[in-house]
Amino acid sequence: MDYEKFCSQILDVDPKIRFATVYDEWAVRKGGGMRAGVENLLSEHAENELVNISILDWKSRKDMAKWLGKTKYTLGEYDKVKRYSFYLGDEHLLLVSTEIDCDTNMVVEAVIKLYYQNQD
Repeated sequence: MDYEKFCSQILDVDPKIRFATVYDEWAVRKGGGMRAGVENLLSEHAENELVNISILDWKSRKDMAKWLGKTKYTLGEYDKVKRYSFYLGDEHLLLVSTEIDCDTNMVVEAVIKLYYQNQD
């Protein structure tokens, strides 16, 4: 999959989507980034820490899959943003952040649809 294209398509869905980036299981960025002109609310250090925490959370959810089934996504809603983690199989994690008033169902449906459209 072309992760740069995939993340760009996600950003095109709605101007309230601030960030879309794919990482591998080692927290290596595979594509995407912050929307141009949007202020990052996190320092570089804080962003790296959040990515690493997200990777650990993703790995722990893989262990629960044998009982609950595979996790499709998780959502954290903060005072300033919504933060989504989408589990792209066993090897990649997509992190998306949006403005707080962005429609959650629209984001989830659009990301899942784009994911399947971009399968090689």
